[in-house]
Parts: sequence; structure tokens; C-alpha cells
Amino acid sequence: MAGGVGGGGDGATSSKKGLEGTGLDLPENRHGNLKSASSDQNLKDLLVQIKSCKSPAVINYGASWCRVCSQILPAFCQLSNSFPKLSFVYADIDECPETTQHIRYTPTFHFYRDGERVDEMFGAGEERLHDRLWLHS
Repeated sequence: MAGGVGGGGDGATSSKKGLEGTGLDLPENRHGNLKSASSDQNLKDLLVQIKSCKSPAVINYGASWCRVCSQILPAFCQLSNSFPKLSFVYADIDECPETTQHIRYTPTFHFYRDGERVDEMFGAGEERLHDRLWLHS
């Protein structure tokens, strides 16, 4: 069960996608600042929003089969509650194959400020992620 995280699913298929498709019990997102990209078009739309609204954002590129991704994802969701001014996006590389073909390692985190990508972090580490989020918030 996805612990109250709002799904970005398109409803066209019976299988769950995005955060709900991970099968993890994830913390509730209290500020509505966590979104899930469940298709290439969905991720493209979210990237356009990030670039146009100019507010700070972080994208977590992961995969449902990646053990390290599964370990950091609950912390990523929890941290979305600690940084309400940041936009958080989770993108599964298998659900967004065209727009994530440049991702070579999971998890990969991209940080955006004023519509531009300003930082990148590879791998997990809750403290490292917290510090980067603090730096970019």
C-alpha cells in the first residue's frame, strides 16, 4: 500500500505505476509537493512545470527492481514533508524510458533551481540527500 501518496497514474491500466507501483509502504506527503511521473509524457510535463515555475525541485530517477532505490524512496517521501518549498518528483526509468535514457545509475537525483539543473547526486544515503535538499531549498 502506498501510504497516502497521491498517485499520478493514468487509470488506463489495472497495474499501479509511479510511487504506488513500488509496492512500498511510503510516508504520507503532507504538503502535496511530491509527484510521480508514470509515463514519458507525464515526466515531460513535469519538467516543463519545473522549468517554467522557477521554484526549486528535485527529481529522483529510480526503478522498482533496484534495491538501493527501494531503500532511499521512503526517506525521499519523508523528506518531502521537511522541505515544503521544494517540488519532489519520482520517475521510474522503466515507466519513462524515452525521457530517462540518459540515466545510467539508479537512484540518480537531479536538483533544479530557477528552471535549470544545478546539481546531481548518484546513489543513496539519507544524510547526503538531506544535506543536498537543504542546500538547494
